[in-house]
Amino acid sequence: MNFKKAITNFDYLLMAIILIIFSVGLVAIASATNVQIDGVTRQFKMQMISFAIGLVIVILMQLVDYEIFGEFYLSIFFVSIALLLLVYIPGLGVVRGGARSWIQIGSIDIQTSELAKIGYIIFFSKFLEKNHGVRTFMDILKCGVILLPFLVLVLKQPDLGSGLVFVLITFGMMFTNGLKYRYIALGGALSVLISPIIYKMMKSHQKERIDAFLNPEDLTLPGNYHVMQSKITIGSGQMYGKGIFQGVYHRLDYLPVQESDFIFAVFAEETGFVGGLALIVLYFMFLLRLLILSYRAKDEFGSNIIVGIIFMFAFQIIENIGMTMGVMPVTGITLPFFSYGASSIVTSMIAIGLVQTIYIRRKKGTFMY
Repeated sequence: MNFKKAITNFDYLLMAIILIIFSVGLVAIASATNVQIDGVTRQFKMQMISFAIGLVIVILMQLVDYEIFGEFYLSIFFVSIALLLLVYIPGLGVVRGGARSWIQIGSIDIQTSELAKIGYIIFFSKFLEKNHGVRTFMDILKCGVILLPFLVLVLKQPDLGSGLVFVLITFGMMFTNGLKYRYIALGGALSVLISPIIYKMMKSHQKERIDAFLNPEDLTLPGNYHVMQSKITIGSGQMYGKGIFQGVYHRLDYLPVQESDFIFAVFAEETGFVGGLALIVLYFMFLLRLLILSYRAKDEFGSNIIVGIIFMFAFQIIENIGMTMGVMPVTGITLPFFSYGASSIVTSMIAIGLVQTIYIRRKKGTFMY
């Protein structure tokens, strides 16, 4: 497919929604980093540069037929595992926020698990296509074996948030590929039974987050103070907010990593319930559009990739917004296209590039929206 035809067949509605979310997020980052007082900050610059790089990647990916990724799906699996192992190379891997999830190349930090998620989705999509879905208990075991090395490596970093993303991607793709309800019920029951064992195996700071989530009013537990401040910040916005760049709580540094993890609280303080709800509606439209595009893929492989991307984004959106309100445990997961984070932005745009290259190669005559 030539470049002109690829661009013509783009899904511009999806890109428009993403551009709106990113633009609003950029304003929120500017407010969170006090751009109006300190001038253009590094975070603001890096966010714009990362998005620009992401746009270039999206456009260039349209020249590549996504089916080629299916031909090399085994290689992609091993490359994804290698990415997670890079963080343990001395002089390359670095610790950020208590987790060895990053590699540093010059002045650039890269969270390798972000890229590994995309590789995992591609591999698992091809596996499900070749395996003709998930029908038997043996199929479930195979899926578990595939997930295991990714889960072990990210939890060892330790990065519970990314581990949960991998689990939700796996479950979501299994569910849409024929996973029976009785197996879902059995899995839920087993999860409850083994949760005490999993809790004992967690790192101390992960246990503290779980304890804090289960005891939200105990401010002596690490993390609860920040969540309480986040809820106060959100509530202070009331119906219409205090106005852009007029937030008080985040400017007084009550919120940790307010340009990233708690960016929704910053936005809600300045735009109120109306602004927060509007952002959630935008995300709903974004996920709905992805769902529509998954139905229009020409094959099971392409549809599976988009489904995996949907679950990846959906969990990140729900987890990030939920933790700022105290209804989800605190993790280091960013809000897609909105929070500050170069690795997150670029990886999210790679995912969108995949969606677009699948969409422009859809079958002719499929239903249109």
